[in-house]
Amino acid sequence: MPKQKTKSGAKKRFKITGTGKIIAAAAGKRHGMIKRTAKFVRNARGTMVLAEGDQKLVKKYMPYFR
Repeated sequence: MPKQKTKSGAKKRFKITGTGKIIAAAAGKRHGMIKRTAKFVRNARGTMVLAEGDQKLVKKYMPYFR
């Protein structure tokens, strides 16, 4: 069988924890910070764990990262 390819966009954007959860950067922080509330900007700092449905999709993109 030929090897499966990892989606190159996914390997740059996501990391997998030791327990198998997917970590990603917070969304909505690229531009337009003036119109965002300070609470939103503060809470969107750093990385966060993806929702369960999104994790299934990302794991399909990264077959060898399990």
